[in-house]
Amino acid sequence: MQKKFERFLLILCLYSLFFSFFSCKKKNNLVDTSIIEISNEQNTKPHQWYAFSQTGFTTVSLPQNAPAVPQKPWTEAIRISSANSASAEDGTIQNAFLIVNRLGILSVSGDNIELNKDTTLFSERTAGNLVFVNGTPVYSLYKSTFFNSNLQDNQHPFLVQFDPISKISYPLVNCDNLTSNKACEVTDFIWDGRTWFCCIKSEEDAKTDFSYIKWTSNIPLLNQSPAVASSNISIVESDADSFRKEREPLAFSKAPDRIKKLLNGMASTVPFNLTCMTAGGTSPRLYSNVAKENEEALLAYGVVAESWSGILFQDGTLYVEGALDGRRILRRGKPVALRLPRLPYGFNYTSFIISGATLYAAWEESDFYMTSRSGFITVDLDKTLYTKITS
Repeated sequence: MQKKFERFLLILCLYSLFFSFFSCKKKNNLVDTSIIEISNEQNTKPHQWYAFSQTGFTTVSLPQNAPAVPQKPWTEAIRISSANSASAEDGTIQNAFLIVNRLGILSVSGDNIELNKDTTLFSERTAGNLVFVNGTPVYSLYKSTFFNSNLQDNQHPFLVQFDPISKISYPLVNCDNLTSNKACEVTDFIWDGRTWFCCIKSEEDAKTDFSYIKWTSNIPLLNQSPAVASSNISIVESDADSFRKEREPLAFSKAPDRIKKLLNGMASTVPFNLTCMTAGGTSPRLYSNVAKENEEALLAYGVVAESWSGILFQDGTLYVEGALDGRRILRRGKPVALRLPRLPYGFNYTSFIISGATLYAAWEESDFYMTSRSGFITVDLDKTLYTKITS
């Protein structure tokens, strides 16, 4: 039972963190006649490509023209692993954050981009799972001994907050605040706004075990630190079945109404799996529109913000509704379809976020669980949406 669940977690993590290679061969059923196409052949391009290197990122003409990099497992590769924005109820520009595994955090505001590198925390750890606590970005770290058996030290940070003002990350909770076992890592978690549901992997004497807990912070989480967290956390033991139930995708019919509205014109027979975030919110929720077992499904990433919502499919088809920061409502509230530039075989779009009127969409070159080149594209939505849509 445990081995089956471990395989389930691996498969789930793979599809939620990157788009599998075979899906790009699937016939695209998402295109309609009203879609706005963005082409790399345009004389005046409303977009710009960026690629990551070992030290940062640089502009490139096309993803396939980025310098070649060695393939690595997704836990070890430089890639955007998670993205979301803070909530902006007053209508101002949403500040957004993108976790770049092995590098640091991209903080963006409108078309302003800044990479906040952190070699101390990021160089030997897998980073991701971005959530927000009272408007502050919080993410997780862990070490994958499966892919790198040389990672042996006494530091096991788990939850980390990123201070948008100082541009510095501060550990909040370490693994040893949650368990007496020193040789452990929190490999996955779910946060619902109050309770943290964690999967803990421990290794001792060549034996691997998984345990599951639920915990709450007895003080405001952002006031926690590894030095005091052990005495300020309430822990309840749980089990694999409960964690699996929380992680299993729901039927797409149970998705938020604003997300379902985006795909009203899409054939109900199109299979897809959707990871859906709420801007400034908690852990994402997974939704599935797959009717048959082992059916090939498109992968998608959704965001519900205060004034807009959107879904990006792996082929670059983007659906948006609402009003971007400080701008009028698009098409009187009806969804708008946009096609990002086509990627070559072996490349896919993954997560995205919108800040101001700038779209940030992650791309990566992958083969099953291996990743090589990666980066992101920025798109000026004022030029591609608001100048082309009059009603």
